[in-house]
Amino acid sequence: MRIAVVGQIARDLVLVVPEVPDAGGTSPVRQRREVLGGKGANIAVNVVQLGASAALVGVAGDDDVGDRLVDHLRADGVDTTSVARRGRSALIVDVVCDGRWRYLQDIPDTSLVAPTDLGPCVAEADAVVVQLQQPHDTALAAARRASGLVVLDGVAAPDVLAEADVLRADQHECEQLTGRSISSPDDALDAGRALLERGPSLVALEVGGEANVLVWPSGSAVVPLTEVAVVDTTGGGDAFVAALTVALVRGDGPEAAGRLAVAAAGRAVDHAGGRTDLGGLRAPGR
Repeated sequence: MRIAVVGQIARDLVLVVPEVPDAGGTSPVRQRREVLGGKGANIAVNVVQLGASAALVGVAGDDDVGDRLVDHLRADGVDTTSVARRGRSALIVDVVCDGRWRYLQDIPDTSLVAPTDLGPCVAEADAVVVQLQQPHDTALAAARRASGLVVLDGVAAPDVLAEADVLRADQHECEQLTGRSISSPDDALDAGRALLERGPSLVALEVGGEANVLVWPSGSAVVPLTEVAVVDTTGGGDAFVAALTVALVRGDGPEAAGRLAVAAAGRAVDHAGGRTDLGGLRAPGR
């Protein structure tokens, strides 16, 4: 089972603070972590932790930070053959206070994936995850070049969505895609059915703080969130996408895949930062 991931690679600096100061104020940092980050890197690492093979199509800077990021990816078992090196490495600062994040991002244009960065792994993989923070032309090229399952993560343009097999969107992204307010599972079910008409055969949507809803042509499922104390939601969506993709590629049905994905997301939100360990995770009821 081989999964290619097209997405961001970044240095992730996580700062946990008791309060966010006003202008001119200060606050102590209770916890600090510096880890490999970026949604593409997070998903690829999670895929490996779940027992599949992952190749990452991304960009690391042509600098010392980029060297360290690529070394971390290799140490995590990710194939970095299709990681390009140019410019300066992207930086994401995750400021966490009372379970809520605030991101400060330095993401140079050179750190975005270009269509020319797409290597042969995209066409050869059993599934391709396209993280939609990347340019439209790149997302479209990756989706069209794929021969396996195409999984989109985020807000997709109509022509990209038409190429998808699976769409994952959080509540805000779903509202952007559909122009509908999502405040309940029923709202998400209706939105999911509308999105099925645009191309994908499976849609997974978040209802914030309550559940994830999965919709496919012959059915649907509402999977409640796990009962964990939320420290930081960073990485929750990445873990969800990785687990959903791995489960679908290995042949799980949509509901079983959704339950594994929700369990993975639960593991990601009980600590600060997007670095998550999904090793040994099994679907509920297995």
